[in-house]
Amino acid sequence: MPKTEVILIQNIVGLGGESDQVKVAAGYARNYLIPQGFAIPLTAANKRRLESLKQRRAQREADELNHMNELSRSLAKLIAIVTVKTGEDGKMFGSVTAGTIADQLKTQFDVALDKKKIHLEQPIRTLGEHEVELRLHHDVTTTLKVRVESTTPLPAPVEAPEASSGDKREDRRTEKRGRRPEAAAAAPAGEKAAKAEKPERKPRAPKAEKAEKA
Repeated sequence: MPKTEVILIQNIVGLGGESDQVKVAAGYARNYLIPQGFAIPLTAANKRRLESLKQRRAQREADELNHMNELSRSLAKLIAIVTVKTGEDGKMFGSVTAGTIADQLKTQFDVALDKKKIHLEQPIRTLGEHEVELRLHHDVTTTLKVRVESTTPLPAPVEAPEASSGDKREDRRTEKRGRRPEAAAAAPAGEKAAKAEKPERKPRAPKAEKAEKA
């Protein structure tokens, strides 16, 4: 397949950046890159444009770096809230991905961030606060706090049923009835103890018979 050289005037993913000279298939250049304005043929006249293209690229990259530095400082102060559904045991249904976080940044803070810049070793599957690495630029990285919260309400604690007023009155009557025999039994015992404590009376001595009259 014949090749041709072109000068890129825009970034093309997987191919190169602005002002780069690259070799591509002649048909790809002729039918796509050049008609779309992504590249120009490598000619003597176009080579003279390289310097201006390089200067424009350098300025663009400097502006991008400044923007990402500012964005990094702003994102480091934010806490993105992600709400999920959970079971009664607190276990999440599903997981939080880079795409989920990117959507919440757009919704909550109006920050448009490519999900490819959000680096997760693996999707988040637990509630709580997590620190997520953001690779904003090859020279700029930062961390974003992501708080995962449950939308499932916690089950209400089960309280013991209170006894009705009728049951309480019945309990009081039962307590009173249960105490009466004890009180009745205690009374005779007390009386017996009191009687037992009284000293026995000594028998009186018989009166001396009156002397017979003389």
